[in-house]
Amino acid sequence: MALLVSALLTPSVAAATVASVAAEPVPPPVLLAAVYRPSLDPVAYWVSEKLDGVRAFWDGQRLRFRSGRLIAAPAWFVAALPAHPLDGELWIGRGEFDAVSATVRRERPLDDEWRRVQYRLFERPPASDAASTEGGLDFTQRLERLRADVAGAGVPWLSVVEQFRVADHASLSRHLAAVVAAGGEGLVLHRADAPYLTGRSEALLKLKPLRDDEATVVGYVPGKGRWQGAVGALIVERADGRRLRLGSGLSAALRQDPPPRGARVSYRYTELTSSGQPRFARYWRLAEDF
Repeated sequence: MALLVSALLTPSVAAATVASVAAEPVPPPVLLAAVYRPSLDPVAYWVSEKLDGVRAFWDGQRLRFRSGRLIAAPAWFVAALPAHPLDGELWIGRGEFDAVSATVRRERPLDDEWRRVQYRLFERPPASDAASTEGGLDFTQRLERLRADVAGAGVPWLSVVEQFRVADHASLSRHLAAVVAAGGEGLVLHRADAPYLTGRSEALLKLKPLRDDEATVVGYVPGKGRWQGAVGALIVERADGRRLRLGSGLSAALRQDPPPRGARVSYRYTELTSSGQPRFARYWRLAEDF
């Protein structure tokens, strides 16, 4: 297809087009969480708090968003990172997603803002030239290597997300309640004996009081009453092609200046209906895979 398009363009335009395609970011292969089910035994998992930050993949040389786009981190921030891959969260604190999102999306990083950012690690992907050895380690073994990485770096903004084990469902529920009461999002469970995997898998689970998903903005519903002349709701399209309206959760500022068409947004809901539609869907924020 690229050759066919190039043949229809002038040489200079064709070269620019091919260069643009070549420069398209490639998402790093990462593990994505499935939703926790009570039928699963939590004893087999390491448990940690689900941090309200921006996921960042260190490929051994550069820091990237989940989308594959480069993160313009200060040189001092990445100087101590090892020459092999890391996966984690750029995080400031509970309820500080907007602040960390604004900081890490700047094309020119501001040192004063980045001094607040922590890189909290939760996975150690195998290096491409070591897949046959490191790829066979289970998660518990990879955790030990992560802790060694942090100790070797010796910088205060690099740490491993605290991981702990639970004895049963009741213990897991108590931890969830404590985290949510303190302003956290929920919990993440990572199977202790799992090899390094990519894609969505029950080797990694998320447990929250509310479910969430992402969708693409495709249109707007005009506002009425107090929102006359503004946006009443976003029309968004889910991955399965079905659409829904997100009006609840939109601030006055967002109604005046909504996310553009094509933007990815996150929304929360209580459960899925029998037809598979989110119940009580509510706008949450811009999606974090920038």
